[in-house]
Amino acid sequence: MSVVRRSHERGITTLALDAPERRNALSAPLVGELADALKRCGEDDDVRAVVLTHTGTTFSAGADLRDPPHPDALVALLRQIVELPRPVVARVTGHVRAGGLGLLGACDIAAASHDATFAFTEVRIGVAPAVISLPLLPRLDPRAAARYYLTGERFDAAEAARIGLVTAAGEDADAVLAPVLDGLRRSSPQGLAETKRLLTAKVLDTFDRDAAGLTALSARLFSSAQAREGMTAFLERRDPSWVR
Repeated sequence: MSVVRRSHERGITTLALDAPERRNALSAPLVGELADALKRCGEDDDVRAVVLTHTGTTFSAGADLRDPPHPDALVALLRQIVELPRPVVARVTGHVRAGGLGLLGACDIAAASHDATFAFTEVRIGVAPAVISLPLLPRLDPRAAARYYLTGERFDAAEAARIGLVTAAGEDADAVLAPVLDGLRRSSPQGLAETKRLLTAKVLDTFDRDAAGLTALSARLFSSAQAREGMTAFLERRDPSWVR
């Protein structure tokens, strides 16, 4: 059963994460299927840009704790979005947590409706936002990143726009995106590809420098005793042992 829904209209391919019963969590199958769909978009001359969105009320709840992707696979997916020779635009009308925020960081443009909420919840289960920091830290306001990384607090779409997590927020994400998609349709494929290359150069430098170390950190943390307690507590809907 497919977990990524594809549609195409006037040069724009939309890829919708379609596992709402799992809150579009980043499972190994979802990450693999999304990577395959993006690869096809990058090879298709009819695709001017890609919109990454979701079904259900959650864009992505982060890593699927029951069937997580290998950290290497998540790094590869994030880098693929950054390197894709087509602009990738996130359309968010629901909640985004933990690893799902890495997808937003990798996208070139992101629009969110006022219904969207965001949180870096890794610290609350005993791990850190390691791999997703590769595209996020070059884009986020440093003081805001420190606050939300360390506390796991939830914040709204207006705050997400203020700190650089999303490009713009509004009552209707489609209304926010309408002029963006019109502009992309009016732009040449060569112009878009080379301009994106300029814009993502510093993000890719971060991947080249830090990917191996952050992947190792992620693997170490997820295999730790505190992470096992944190994930068990999450699945059992209780506070972990360290909560005071």
